[in-house]
Amino acid sequence: MNLLLLFYEFAKVGLFAVGGGLATIPFLQDMGSRTGWFTDAQLTTMIAVSESTPGPMGVNMATYVGYEISGIPGAVIATLGLIFPSIVVIIIIAGFLQKFRQSKTVDAIFCGLRPASTALIASAGLSVAASVLMFHQSGHEIAPGQAVPVIQLFHWPVVILAAAIFVAAKWGPLKKLHPVVFIAFAAVMGIVFQF
Repeated sequence: MNLLLLFYEFAKVGLFAVGGGLATIPFLQDMGSRTGWFTDAQLTTMIAVSESTPGPMGVNMATYVGYEISGIPGAVIATLGLIFPSIVVIIIIAGFLQKFRQSKTVDAIFCGLRPASTALIASAGLSVAASVLMFHQSGHEIAPGQAVPVIQLFHWPVVILAAAIFVAAKWGPLKKLHPVVFIAFAAVMGIVFQF
């Protein structure tokens, strides 16, 4: 039953997440809250690992979640579930491609999908940033109704590290470094200081 549910859940993600890997994040947040397969903190970790490993982020995350739920068969089924809708849609569209290539209606539909995809990615980015940079999202729960000064909501070592890496990536001598250098540096800092 788990395998069928894995396929179904990831097929929904694959069908509706237009815009690439980052557009899958809101769907995965919803999936995690409904199924209990992973928490928001675990999702943040999956995003970090998926972004820093080769391959499409959505596929990496589907494979990871599937493996955690049902081992290797789960990894295969979740990955197939994610890519299955795309394969079906591409096969259908391939037959009509020449006809639709010049269609103003198809162009209009894709113009409409761009802002929706951008909004999904922005929402996911803000949610991930909040889960990493703020205590109330990163495992340090605040009691309901508890008044907390705004300055205490932030996980300041992580905020400082993020700001330092952002500035370093924009600074002239370091600007030409490959992004992997910054990812590796942040990973080492996280391990050393236990962020």
